This record gives sequence, structure tokens and C-alpha cells, in this order.
Amino acid sequence: MTDRFKRALALGAATVALAGGAVLTSVGSASAATPDHRAPVAHSRCHEARGYWTRTWHPARRDRHGKWHAGYWTRTWHPGHLVCTG
Repeated sequence: MTDRFKRALALGAATVALAGGAVLTSVGSASAATPDHRAPVAHSRCHEARGYWTRTWHPARRDRHGKWHAGYWTRTWHPGHLVCTG
């Protein structure tokens, strides 16, 4: 009984240590990432431009084996971003 308890306690401690290390690693990499927009200027007005979808046409073509591939449409996502004026 005591061996099972010790094993469970050690496994729990190892799990907590691994989870704590993962959290610290993700926080460190998130703070080291560069921002995707410039810092606002003192008298600028900023707003978040919403993301949007566009349709993109891929023209018909022949591949390197001479097989014909018809043209087709795809949808392309453009993510939102910060827009500052002023």
C-alpha cells in the first residue's frame, strides 16, 4: 500500500513540475514574440480592422506531365490588424 502511495505521489509531483515548466516556457516565448503592429503615436486614433475573406481564382494549367487541371476558386482569410491614423 505504501509503495503505491509513494508512486502516486511521485507521479503527481512530476506532472505538476512538467505542467509548470510548460506554462513558464509558453509565457517566455509569448513575451519574446514581436508585436504584429507598430506602437501608437501620442495623438493617433487607432482601431482594429476586422478580418475578411476574399475569393482567389487559380487559373487552369498543365502540370509537368501534360495533364490539364481546370481553374478553381479558393477562399483566402485576411486577419484583422491595428490601423492607426493621425
